[in-house]
Amino acid sequence: MASLKKLSLGLAFALGCGVIINTTAIASEPTHLINALSDSGTPSLAPMLKNVIPAVVNISVKGTKEVKPLLNIPEEFRFMFPGNEFGSRQQEFRALGSGVIIDAKKGYIVTNYHVVDGADEIRVALSDGRIYDAKKIGEDQHTDLALLELKKFENLTAINLGDSDNLEVGDFAIAIGNPFGLGQTVTSGIISALGRTGLNIENLENFIQTDAAINSGNSGGALVNLKGNLIGINTAILGPNGGNIGIGFAIPSNMVKTVVDQLIKYGQVRRGSLGIVGTELNADLADSFDYDNNFGAFVNQVIEGSAAEKAGIKSGDIIIKLNGKKITSFGELRAKIATLGAGAKVVLTVFRDGKELDLNVTLGKVEELATDDVKEISTLLDGASLANNDDNGVLITTVKERSSAYALGLRKGDVILGVNKKQVKNISDLKKLLNKNKGRLSALQIKRGDNTLFITIR
Repeated sequence: MASLKKLSLGLAFALGCGVIINTTAIASEPTHLINALSDSGTPSLAPMLKNVIPAVVNISVKGTKEVKPLLNIPEEFRFMFPGNEFGSRQQEFRALGSGVIIDAKKGYIVTNYHVVDGADEIRVALSDGRIYDAKKIGEDQHTDLALLELKKFENLTAINLGDSDNLEVGDFAIAIGNPFGLGQTVTSGIISALGRTGLNIENLENFIQTDAAINSGNSGGALVNLKGNLIGINTAILGPNGGNIGIGFAIPSNMVKTVVDQLIKYGQVRRGSLGIVGTELNADLADSFDYDNNFGAFVNQVIEGSAAEKAGIKSGDIIIKLNGKKITSFGELRAKIATLGAGAKVVLTVFRDGKELDLNVTLGKVEELATDDVKEISTLLDGASLANNDDNGVLITTVKERSSAYALGLRKGDVILGVNKKQVKNISDLKKLLNKNKGRLSALQIKRGDNTLFITIR
């Protein structure tokens, strides 16, 4: 059975791939065929690749991770077991990964979060054989992106950053990476789909889908157009055992840029919030509102006091553009709003009563609670990280395996809607209700995909 897999590969020793990019030069034209001839005079991608390949780098990662015990024995009973088989332990790992240098002068590198998660040592190898050490200076688990900095370097080569909002299905795409540690490899294909969401790979999803062959070891590798502009960072595939079946996913270059800009400026991503409860648009819903297209995000509810309410967005609106660019789905809108960041000023185009209206919006801030702080709410939630879901519950953004939250039955992507039939709008509500019921049995109402279930806790 096919499954979604991220593209880093754990090995005894391995190298990954990455791309040096130049964020100051943004291509605004859509990808199209170009006339290129090899030295022998035949049509070829070689002239373009000669400029791109020097910017592709390999990354090797070394670190330690905590390995949880198979059985979670309470501390007070562990004296009964003389061995350490029920305790946590540290295990060394070496892994295959990738990265992207966004500034050739400062030596900044973007990579997948999952490539450097837990890394103690990070080494970057250029195509000419030079090797540099790097350190992590910022990360965003929800988009699977992290920012590194080379410690010492010289004479780096960068490629231009393309505008992923201008891509079209059918555009040619070239993937460059280091699959299975074989070495730098180039494959080609097309853009198969845009705005892919709901894959449960990351919390914020707006993927480019491509049939260019990418495999385990391609994490962080380059997806470029025929001009050699970077249009995406390869991050996951759909396929058995990490093998390619022609369905790969890349983080769009524009999302990479907005996340990286915040990591450089703040050291973290200040998640943006619109303040609506919405849903995906379908043909029946569009027909009910006399809307002739099948793209856009339907607004079910506008949260009181939110950025959306202040901007004049109303329930029943269909959001069809963000800063003049088409919005294909609610998932795409959510990912773009979140990564643009709190305080960002945007223009949303909505369809209302047969007309298109442009509304100026200043995005609000999303409240988040990291794993280390969740214990303040309940020790049973230990191992999970939480985020407000636009006042429509509390989103479980991550869950560590073999943690208390995982054993409870919580999973990444779950939304806590209520406690004992009382509505939970945000993290503050959840904390108050659980504290009120402390010591007593409580039932968490959970939304998981299209289903609703209850999980009991004490």
